[in-house]
Amino acid sequence: MQIHPHIADLRRALANAGRIAFVPTMGNLHDGHITLMHQAREHADVVVASIFVNRLQFGPKEDFDKYPRTFENDCARLRDAGVDILFAPDENEMYPAPQRYHVEPDHAHVSILEGAVRPGHFGGVATVVLKLFNIVQPDVALFGKKDYQQLMVLKNMVRELALPIEVLSGETVRAEDGLALSSRNGYLSAAERAEAPRLSRVLQHIRNRIVAGDRDFLRLETEAVAELSAHGWQPDYIAVRQRGDLQSPRGDVPLVVLGAAKLGSTRLIDNLEI
Repeated sequence: MQIHPHIADLRRALANAGRIAFVPTMGNLHDGHITLMHQAREHADVVVASIFVNRLQFGPKEDFDKYPRTFENDCARLRDAGVDILFAPDENEMYPAPQRYHVEPDHAHVSILEGAVRPGHFGGVATVVLKLFNIVQPDVALFGKKDYQQLMVLKNMVRELALPIEVLSGETVRAEDGLALSSRNGYLSAAERAEAPRLSRVLQHIRNRIVAGDRDFLRLETEAVAELSAHGWQPDYIAVRQRGDLQSPRGDVPLVVLGAAKLGSTRLIDNLEI
C-alpha cells in the first residue's frame, strides 16, 4: 500500500490509474470501515482511502483533540483489506490557509436531527469531502449508512453540483448484540457498553410496530425517548422520517427511524430503514 501525505504526490500516483473507488475516513478504523474497503474493490481498479481528522466538522465543545489517532494500526488494517493507496495529509496540507470558502448544504436538510444538535457540522463535512473529491477525483465514493443524514447530504451535494461521482452506501455493521460499530464506542465503560445496545433495540421496536401497521409516529418516538431516559440515557432525538430528505413523513413513502442519545459522556447514533 502506498501512503501519500501530499496532494501533488497523490495526484501523480493516481495519474492513469483507471477506475478509482474512494473511502474517506477520520481513522480509528473498525470493521464497518473495512467492509467499505472490500465493497470498494468490487467497483474499481484502484481503491483509495483517506485518513484525516477534519477540524471543520467539530463544534467548539466537541472532541477534536480527543478523537483517537491510531494511524499505525489503521495502516495495518488497510493493508490487510487490500487498499492500494492511502492519502494521509496533515492540517497544513489540507488547509494551508484558512478555509474561507465553504459548502452550505440545504438548510432544510441540516437544521434538523444531527444538524440541530451540531450546528455547522454538515457544512464542515461537505466542505472537506468536496475538497477530497477534487483531490482524489474518484469514479465511486463509499460511505456507511450509520451516518444516515451525512450520506443524504453528500448524495445531494454530488447530484446538485453535477460531480461525476457515484456515491454508494454500505450497510451499518453491528456487533453481535446489535450495537452499531463506531469509533466512539471505545469511550464506553464496561457497564455503558452492556447498556449501549438498547438504542438499536428501541429503533427495532419502532420499525416492527410500523411494519405491523402502527402509524402513530409521535407516540412511538415519545415512548422510545422515555425508555432511554429511564435507563440513564440523555436522548437528543428519536425520529421517524422520510428516507429521501429526512423530513416528516407525508404519504406512503419509504421511511427510516433515527436516534441519537448520550450514554454517560459518549454520544451514540443509529438508524434503521423501514
